[in-house]
Amino acid sequence: MKFRKIKNNLRIVIDENYNGKLLSDFFKDFCFSKKAVHLLHQDKAYTLNKEYVRDATLHTGDVLLIRAYEDDDGMYPPVKGDLDVLYEDDLVLVVDKPAGLPVYPSSKEDTHSLSHYVSRYYKEHKLNVPVRYIHRLDDDTSGLVIYVKSALFQPYFDHQLAEKKIERQYMAFVKGRFPNKKTYTITQKIARNRHSNKMRVSSSGVKAVTQYKCIHNYDDYALVQCHLLTGRRHQIRVHLANIGHPLIGDPLYSKELNELDHLVPRQALHAFKISFTHPLTREQVEIESRIPNDLRVLFKK
Repeated sequence: MKFRKIKNNLRIVIDENYNGKLLSDFFKDFCFSKKAVHLLHQDKAYTLNKEYVRDATLHTGDVLLIRAYEDDDGMYPPVKGDLDVLYEDDLVLVVDKPAGLPVYPSSKEDTHSLSHYVSRYYKEHKLNVPVRYIHRLDDDTSGLVIYVKSALFQPYFDHQLAEKKIERQYMAFVKGRFPNKKTYTITQKIARNRHSNKMRVSSSGVKAVTQYKCIHNYDDYALVQCHLLTGRRHQIRVHLANIGHPLIGDPLYSKELNELDHLVPRQALHAFKISFTHPLTREQVEIESRIPNDLRVLFKK
């Protein structure tokens, strides 16, 4: 479906996929909450072909104008910083996070985060909307992060993430070599270590699933591609360390540090690819990010 932002509204042209379906089904398909739908009706915050209707049968070419945007809530005051935008439309923003920068701050007083930079980007582009990330990365992990501009459509992305329909793939440099380049799956549960900041494999933990395969073996380390099927804290780091392949540059999960760990300034993990089905166009959106320079030294060794 074609769409564009008009002030606080989203103009959507209904396509053949919704021809003959009810408007209420449209709302359900996009995971609008009962509260959100109630407020849309209460405020008459949408029109179908320039008229408010409580429900109606949709036809190809109908124009739905719906209040889809809220004003910025001020949670992340704008802060100037380098922001690498790799994809953007009127609904979604995908940015490439550098290592060392948290997705969100540890306290209200802290203004050093990716979300503060996104807030500044919105202001520079005349967007008065809240900053809403769909997922996060560890501070020292670089790579792709999705933001959604419309609060109304955030539940759709949350649902897609929960249903594993947003694919997140990582590149990791790990210690040790692999015997082949087959794809393997780790299904060990993960729990928090009560005595430290670490996570650990535990039969009483929560479900965690990571697929991985070796891309290239070097002399005493390897480049591994990982596919997250769940999104637990430190999941890739814990899973790979537990099978004897800790990430290079990760002192938290490496039993012993060696010369490889001194080649990079942080854990050698990069979220290099994200793919998802766009809620309105239904096209598959796939974004890739280049492995950053601080890890590329491991290609040369």
